[in-house]
Amino acid sequence: MLLNLLEEREFPVREIYAASGSGGERATFRDRGVRAEALDSFNFAKVDIAFFCDGEEIAEEYAPRATAAGCVVIDDSPAFRLEGDVPLVVPEVNREQLGGYERQRIVANPSSCALMLATVLKPLQKAVGIERVNVVTMQAASGKDRPGVEELAGQATAMFNMKPVEREIFPAQLAFNLIPQIGSFFDDGSTREEMKLRWETQKLLEDEQLNVNVTAVRVPVFHGHAMVVHLELAGELSAESALQLLQAAPGVEVMDELEEGGYPTPALDCIGQDSVLVGRIRKDVGNPKGLNLWVVADNIRKGAALNSIQIAEILIQEYLQQQ
Repeated sequence: MLLNLLEEREFPVREIYAASGSGGERATFRDRGVRAEALDSFNFAKVDIAFFCDGEEIAEEYAPRATAAGCVVIDDSPAFRLEGDVPLVVPEVNREQLGGYERQRIVANPSSCALMLATVLKPLQKAVGIERVNVVTMQAASGKDRPGVEELAGQATAMFNMKPVEREIFPAQLAFNLIPQIGSFFDDGSTREEMKLRWETQKLLEDEQLNVNVTAVRVPVFHGHAMVVHLELAGELSAESALQLLQAAPGVEVMDELEEGGYPTPALDCIGQDSVLVGRIRKDVGNPKGLNLWVVADNIRKGAALNSIQIAEILIQEYLQQQ
């Protein structure tokens, strides 16, 4: 997806390189082959920007090597997201934080759900303020990358053919099921994913006191994350005013019609889209300051690859060319 979007957006690439654990994998960029070099021996001095698209351990080991060689690292793993001197950035929310990239020469990409939530909350926070966020995330199998998608497909196929269901990636059978656990448990019963969403949202919205209450659920959907959001605002805001604010917000698309199909769904509406989609915008009937939202986005495109590239585009336009 990253390579596809670099090409689609005509990113100013003079030369592109790939690196992986042992190297050898091949991809295509602008109609020519790109062969991955071995990561351990890769010379980061020959690149200006390094997109890290692997896990925490890889980022923790190799991002410092890249920055020491003069690279700017844009990291999609959780490794640096909560470090105080590393900007955590969604350009539609807090692009001004990119000015701090020089402290470690690392910019962190938030989790897909934090990106979705902060993008939608920002205009409402700016308008009236937010006191509390209650959110249930419904996260697709692709949140665990290709192995997660393959496990869901394999389980569904096995069930249709009356064969035993095998499980390796998820903590329980995912096919035709819901799993109320993403990540390991903390002592208070919260999971790592739930606390990660709380902390990242607070950092993105620059409000360490914002009360974000999360339940994270893995759902049997291949691609596209969704969330049910209930807000307790600091002031009263009508559903119509909220809709207008969201319609004008960068990175947001509103689909809110009071009819069948007048709302976004993962399978039919968000895949391949560059926006966070919002629907079912309505007041909490028991709370004059309450607001309910339904939020959907392509977790691979919008929630990861596109945000990394948008960060790089701003760095090039506003910072790196000045050096």
